[in-house]
Amino acid sequence: MNDQRARTSRVPFLPASRRPRVLAGLLAAGLAGLVSLSGCAGARGEGSPAVSGGAEAPAVPATPPERPSGDPSAPATLEQPETQAEPPAPDTKIPRDPAALAAALTRTTALLRDAVDDWRRTGDPAKGQAPEPVVLLSLYEQRIYRHLARNPGVASRTYGKLPKDQAARARDNVTAIRDLLSLAHPVSGPVKFRIEPPEPADVLLDGFRRAGRRFGIDWQVLAAVMLVETKFGRVRSPSYVGAKGPMQFMPGTWKAYGMGGDIEDTTDALLAAANYLHASGAPGDYRRALYAYNHSQAYVDAVLLHARQMKRDIRNYYAYYTWQVYVITTKGERRLSGP
Repeated sequence: MNDQRARTSRVPFLPASRRPRVLAGLLAAGLAGLVSLSGCAGARGEGSPAVSGGAEAPAVPATPPERPSGDPSAPATLEQPETQAEPPAPDTKIPRDPAALAAALTRTTALLRDAVDDWRRTGDPAKGQAPEPVVLLSLYEQRIYRHLARNPGVASRTYGKLPKDQAARARDNVTAIRDLLSLAHPVSGPVKFRIEPPEPADVLLDGFRRAGRRFGIDWQVLAAVMLVETKFGRVRSPSYVGAKGPMQFMPGTWKAYGMGGDIEDTTDALLAAANYLHASGAPGDYRRALYAYNHSQAYVDAVLLHARQMKRDIRNYYAYYTWQVYVITTKGERRLSGP
């Protein structure tokens, strides 16, 4: 379901006075989500622009759920039917009631895990893009997490209605997105972001493992950095401060740790990231290493929360792989990738 052609999106832009180093002008939430921040390895801590894969800017906490483009008056409280067997449509409404949210999240997560298992068993994650059920279920789950990140009170009540394991997973994801949202700044003024399909999931997984083994870095940490930075390479534009490539390196840092590779090449970028993290204290002190990568404790926390989820269940990696890119503007948010 991912668009196979490179997509250029025009969104408003407002330079931020402070932006964390590593994210590609996007903020996790689909920026960590979580959203991709616009900074880069080796940069000083700053605010972040608002294109994201996982989260949204705190300046628009009341942003309503996404509405179909042709129906601005559609009610935001419409819920996914309990008996729905097909994956939710891209703009299926997010429930407002905590009990309904918990039910929707529990159902969606179970279906997503089954869809990921089917993909790994009968598909080929080393070739092409994720199948439609995985993409749609992952998008709906991501949108629920984003909604909970914007609404802490609703999130707290929702956790209490979830099974214990599900609540822990939701709390990690929502907290990571909220951390990254705290770094985001809504953009204003025209700007272009180049969005492309990511490399196949198992190709990236192999790259994370190879780079991790070479420098003693957990592959899940590398994957979490790439998730937060560029949504696994979907964001191809340099950040406004000059960070480049799928792991968002500043040219000076790349010169020191890129080992003569191509900053835009995924394999080279993963090796450079592992090299830089190792030189900065990992695996002995991941917090110190990640802080060197992006001078923000919120960024460090978000990366480690996502990495923890991938360590607990590899299916979470495949779910994150299909998280989409959002841009956060002064008028709300817009999804730039996916169905």
